[in-house]
Order: sequence, then C-alpha cells, then structure tokens
Amino acid sequence: MRSRRVQLLVALLLTALWAAGIYAAHANGHLRFLDRLEATLTDWRTQIRGVQHPPDLVTIVAIDDTVVKRGGSYPLPRADLARVVDTIVQFKPKVVAIDLLLVDRSAAIGDATLANTLATGPMVLAAAAIFPSASETVEPSSDGPLAALPQAERFLLPLPSFADHAEVGVVNVATGQSGSPLAVPMLFRTRDKVELSFPLRVAARALDQPLTVAPDHLMLGDRTVPTDRDFALPITYYGPRRTIRTVSAQSIFDGTLSRAAIEDRIVVIGAAVAGGGDFYPTPFDSLMPGVEVISTAITHLVAGDGILRDRRVRIADAFAAILLPMLLVGLLAWRRSALGIMAAAAVMIAWAGLNGFAFTHGVWLNAATTLAATVPPVAIFASAQLWAGGRRAQYLAAKSRSLARLQAPAVQEWLARDPHFLSKPVRQNAAVVFIDLSGFTALSERIDPDALQEILKAFHAQIDKTAVDCGGMITGFLGDGAMILFGLPRTMPDDAARALTCAIELHRGVERWIASLPPAIGDQLGFKIGAHCGEIVASRLGESHQHITATGDTVNVASRLMEVAARNDARLALSNTLLDAADFHGAPDGVLTGPLLTQVRGRSGVVTVWFWRDRDGPVQDHTKAEAVD
Repeated sequence: MRSRRVQLLVALLLTALWAAGIYAAHANGHLRFLDRLEATLTDWRTQIRGVQHPPDLVTIVAIDDTVVKRGGSYPLPRADLARVVDTIVQFKPKVVAIDLLLVDRSAAIGDATLANTLATGPMVLAAAAIFPSASETVEPSSDGPLAALPQAERFLLPLPSFADHAEVGVVNVATGQSGSPLAVPMLFRTRDKVELSFPLRVAARALDQPLTVAPDHLMLGDRTVPTDRDFALPITYYGPRRTIRTVSAQSIFDGTLSRAAIEDRIVVIGAAVAGGGDFYPTPFDSLMPGVEVISTAITHLVAGDGILRDRRVRIADAFAAILLPMLLVGLLAWRRSALGIMAAAAVMIAWAGLNGFAFTHGVWLNAATTLAATVPPVAIFASAQLWAGGRRAQYLAAKSRSLARLQAPAVQEWLARDPHFLSKPVRQNAAVVFIDLSGFTALSERIDPDALQEILKAFHAQIDKTAVDCGGMITGFLGDGAMILFGLPRTMPDDAARALTCAIELHRGVERWIASLPPAIGDQLGFKIGAHCGEIVASRLGESHQHITATGDTVNVASRLMEVAARNDARLALSNTLLDAADFHGAPDGVLTGPLLTQVRGRSGVVTVWFWRDRDGPVQDHTKAEAVD
C-alpha cells in the first residue's frame, strides 16, 4: 500500500510538471501548433453557440461588385469616394470610419474634393502597420505597460491632406496560425511612436470618451475594456457576412440610401469586392470581408459584448491545465477498474461542458493548451495502469491456478465471494472419504525417487479427478493418501450420496491404475478406503498460509475404517450411517457385504460397517461380528 502511494505521488508530480511546462511554453510563444488547434476548437464552439443578433450600432457601407461594375474600376476614384462620404455626412452619423488605405496620391481634383469632404464631419481614417518579418519584435529597452506591444517597422499613414481633417487608427488584425482573425490589437508601436487601432479610435470617437491605458486593460471613460495580452481585443463573430447591417455604396449613387441606416450610427466604409483580397475565413463564412471583421471589433468596444479573455481568464487556464490532468490521474489511480475510467470520463465531459458553457456566455477559456497538458500524461498513466493490471491479472490467474490445485472449484468461488469464510470454526454435517495406498512405504525403499514421484503424482491425479467430478473437496494429500470432504462450502442434501459415489469410483479407478503398473510395482501396492458421515468442525488453520480442514469424531471414524477394511481383507469400508444417509440399497454392478459390528481405534462404542467390491471381485464373508480389541 505504501509503495502504491509513493508511485501515485510520483505520477502526480510528473503530471503537474508536464502540465506546467506545456502551459509556460505556450504562454511564451512556443508550441505554435496549439494556436491552430485552439482556432479550430474556437470555430466549433462558435458554431455550437450559433448565430447571434448584433447590437444595431454599426452600418457597413460596402464598396462591392455592384459599385465596381458601375464605375468600371477599383479602387474607387477619390471623387466617387468623396460623393459617398458627403452623402453619409448629410444624414448625420455619429462617426464615419473609412476602412480604406488613402496612402497614395490620385487625381488632384479628386484628392482635393475628398479632403474637403473629410472636413465636414467626424472622421476616422485607416492606417496600416508594416512589420519587419512574420515574427513581431519587441523593444527590449522599453518599460511600462506598453513594453510588450508588437513593434512595427513603420506605419502607412493617410496622405497629410486627408489626415489633417480626421483621426487615424491602425487597421491590422491578428490572424494567427489558422488565418482566421481571433483578435484585433488595440495598440501598435514603432521605436518612437504608439498608435491606436482603427476600431479603438472609432469607438472612442463614437462614445466621446477619453482613453486610458492601464497595465492589463483599457478604459474608455469610466468603462473597462478587458483585453488579452499585448492589449489585443478577442473577437467572436455574430454570424456570416452581412449579419452586421450592410448597405451597398451603389444605393448612394442611385439615391436610394435610407436615412435611418445612417443617422446617429457608426458608419464604416470598406471594400467587399470579390478578388479584392481583404477577406478572411471565419466560423460562419469562408470569405468574410475585412470591413465586417473590423466592424465586429467596433461593435464589441461600443456595446461591451466582446468575449472575455484577460489576465484572470489566463490564470483560470493555468489552473485548469495543471489541475485537470492531476485529477484524472488521481481518479484512474483511485479505482483501477471501470469505475475509475467512468469517473475520469465524467470529469473530462464536465470540463468540456464547462468550457463550452463559458464560451457561449462570453468567457473564452483555452481548450487546446489544457488538452495538450492533459491527454499525454493521462494516456501514459492509463497505459501503465493497463499494463500493471495485466500483470496483476496474470499474477492472480497464477494464484488462482495454484489455489485450484489445493481447493475445490466451489470453495474457490465461495472464498472469492466471502474472504472470511471459515475464519471462525463452524460445526455442521458432512461426509468424509479417506484413501491410502498400502505397501507404498516398502516400495519407496527399493525404487528410484524419480520413479516414486511419478507413481505418487499419478495416484494423486486419480484422486483429484474423482473428487472434483463428484463435487468433493480435497482438504489435503497425506503423503500416499488423501482426505476428501463433502459438505463445504455449505451442506447439501446429497453430500452422503456423492461421498458414496466418490468412494466407489476411487475403488474402481485406483484398482485399474494399479493394474496398469508394471507387475514389479503393481504387485507391491494395494489400497484401502474408508467413508463415514456425521457432524464435523470445519475451520481454517494457519496464519500466513492457511488451509481448510475438518476435525471431530466423524473424521476419526472415517480414517479408522481404512484399518477395518485392511483387517477384513477388503478395500472399501462404508459406515452404516453413510449408507442410510445416502439412501443406498445396493447397485447392480457391485456387491455389498456385511454388516460387521466392530470397534475402531481411539473411540468407544461399536460401528456398523459394510464392505463394497465390484461384482467380478473375490467373494468374502464379513457377516460375523469382529472381536472387539
């Protein structure tokens, strides 16, 4: 038991170290394959949650295929874009956000027209961060909450003629390993400058609240905006494209734009042109326009309905990644059976259910890291348990086979059900059969020990087969003899009948066996059998090595009946008590002679004895009473 506890403690310690290592490695930017797995699991959870109705705060004015067909070119000419913006401004939106990079000069008249239009209303223009490589770098000498921001090489900013009339925000999104945007960074930096993201600029302007950067979150006025590490805003999609209210910019050129779609709303102008390149795969749509991804982030910021994945959630992830595998290993060790497996499976299902429930209610608990921390140690421990269980099963099977050589099958089954069987002596009725070889001691002095062992093994095998066939229990081999008990593990109505059958079958079987031996050996051997029934005391004797036995007058009489058989030139002596209990009235293939009234050694009183032989055996007269010693 102590060894098993030590093994369990070692297993739990190794599991905890593995889980902590997996979590730390992933948190520090390693094990990137887990990001792809997490993205897949996030898509599944989003689909399970289903399509949601977004807060009706944002209208997307899409520069789509219809607009391009009308104008005949893409990007949209600056004069046409100015007309779109001017029409929208006339309907008095809260803010107009242009998700288009206005970084190159165009026709002078078009640029001037657009610049003048941008000055007529609250505007936010898009910029882009350019990173030196796919691996974002961090300024090592910086300190404070902005030290861990992704460092860009430079920003692509709108032309100064446009930027002078509007606020500017960086429009980049974080796609990760899966290509699906799971978060939008809120802050970007170069070596000497920090820029706000496009959605954050739009939300701050729409809410008309100042922005405060705290160590692990943002503040819009007095409202907290929880963010993930590096001030990234996790996003979860409401549904497929156009789930957020979307109108075509063509409605402006046609004069059909509804004022209700614009007035007092956040309006985001962006491209949705097939082949334009600004599309991303999402859980509900394989080609989601980038402008709708940005609009989703804006809606989260303004409505406060984004999914929560902040420092507190990451702490919960760390606890789950470490404690879940330890709990599962503990459950598998607690019960090395189907119960332990069922308990571990129930915990795993409960964790998956809790994770899914939290996601559908706005808390994004990591699933991939917890699975990576859990599955390998649990699988290894379960395999070790199965291997150890197999070894234990082999050990128990070997012990069972050993027990089978010493105990009757019925007693084995009874001991398995009741390990305390006969731990206290029991007085009950039973039938007892004794058999013993004659001449074996003299024979052992003259033949090789190996040959003698083979003779004894064959004799024991004959006894064992007959006893098992008749349902008896061999309580022990006494050298060249044996004691067979009928009445354990419990008394049966036919105990005496089965004992009588066993005695007769032993007579016949051993007689045939002796006849099959070489004459030099067989002529030296004989046997004698005694059988009686009555009250016995059954018990288990011994301490570390116990055996079941029976004592009492009935056992003594059965043993002494072998002497009576030998004195009367017979091989099988049966007490009258046994015959009466077995309701025996003779058999067509055997001869019963007697009765003989005799006294047995070590007991006062007279016993009535009968002798049985095969019908073809020699005739003997045992009808006279034997002299009492």
